[in-house]
Formats: sequence, structure tokens, C-alpha cells
Amino acid sequence: MFKIHICSKDKFSVNFNKKRKKHFTVRGTELFRAVADLFFPRVCPLCGQVLLTGEEGICLSCLSDLPYVRFRDTAEGPLARVFWGRIPFRGVHAFLYYEKGNRASRLVQAIKYHGYKELGRWMGRIYGEHLRSLPPFDKVDLVVPVPLHRRKQRQRGFNQSEWIGKGIAEALQIPLESRNLYRKIYNPSQTRRGRYERWENVEGIFALRDPSLFEGKHILLVDDVITTGATLEACATAVLQAPGSSVSLAALSMARG
Repeated sequence: MFKIHICSKDKFSVNFNKKRKKHFTVRGTELFRAVADLFFPRVCPLCGQVLLTGEEGICLSCLSDLPYVRFRDTAEGPLARVFWGRIPFRGVHAFLYYEKGNRASRLVQAIKYHGYKELGRWMGRIYGEHLRSLPPFDKVDLVVPVPLHRRKQRQRGFNQSEWIGKGIAEALQIPLESRNLYRKIYNPSQTRRGRYERWENVEGIFALRDPSLFEGKHILLVDDVITTGATLEACATAVLQAPGSSVSLAALSMARG
């Protein structure tokens, strides 16, 4: 049995019993978070440990142990070679290495299939802070997420790439545009398809509602995972129909080749 006593607008105490009393000092919404955590403790979706005060999204241990991509060369690096000769791009980058069962794959699955959309936004902000100092991403005009077909988005309830893009846009302090590029054809999932099948599956399925919105703009296309690059290639092909536009590509994770 315990009682909560509000001492002031930024301080409260919790009496667990007569011998044990714990004081907390918080400000603003932190008060409500601290109280809520007593009843509904937040847990890390990757390891299941209870999140401590100050931890957001995932625990600090999992955050430090994520398989980060280390290369900084966005035009000549291993990921850039995936797109050589396929589309003109200014830069391409991924934040994490995605392998079956690793922390990056569990992170993406938590965002995509288990409703942790705010986790996508949080990771997007962290990723965006990294991109801010990395040319050419420091010169982007708009963040554009890879769109879902409206049927798929109704089924899932949200677009995971849009939530990752929101965080990136916030960190870069530029707008997010999620409506102009759209998926005009509902196509089967890319999962378990080979490289050529993936390319066939997305060829010509994206379009722009108003090309003038992207005219002369440097567009950052954002996805959750790059595997063969077929989806981002198809999106970029549609975006580049806008006169004078250019594209860079970013994904929260990439398959280790």
C-alpha cells in the first residue's frame, strides 16, 4: 500500500509504508510521467527491461549496442554502390545494419508490426542529428517518406517510414511532405522476394500528385530498411519527374550484404 503526496508543482513524495518514503523532484510533464511509471512501467521493446528515468524509446544499453553503420562516404561507400547506374542521387546513407534476429531487426519490427510508431520518431530524431553534419544531407529541402498504399496504411494504422521521417525532419529542422508522392498500385509485400522480383514488384507504382511541389528541391527519401534498393529506386524515379529536383536516400537500416 502506498500514498502519493504532492508537495509542490515540481515535487512529490511516495510513501510505500511507514518506514520507506521516496522523494522525487520533477518539472512539468515529468511529474505525470513519473506517476504513470509507478502503475504502468515502460519497458524496452528490445530487451524487456524497465526503462529508467531519462531513458526514452529503448534502454541505454540497447541504444549503445545497436549495430551502427560506420562509413561516412555517401557517394562512394558500399551502400552507394547498390544504386550506381540505376538512379542519379546526391547521397545515400543508412543508420543501422539489419540482420535477422539482431537488435536492428527487432527495432524495425517493433516499429512496423507492434505499433511503436513513436519509437520510429524517436530513432528518426537521433538519426537526423547524425545526418545534420553529413553532406549532402545538411542541404536537404524536404523529407519525403516512402508511401504505403492507402489500403495497407488502413490495415496497419500508420506508415512506419513516415514516423521515422518525422523524427529526421525535426532534427534537420525542415518540412516533412508525406502526400505528394503516393503509391498508385497496391502490390504484394517485398518480403521473401529475390532482387529481380523486388524490382518488378515496384516498377512504376509510385507517382507525384503535383510535380511543382518538388520542382528545384533537394528531396530526402526515407525508408525503414534498404535490402535491394528497389523501392527507393522506384520512388526516386517518380520524384525526379519534377523539373530541377534532386534526391538523396536514407534508411533507418540496411541489410548487410
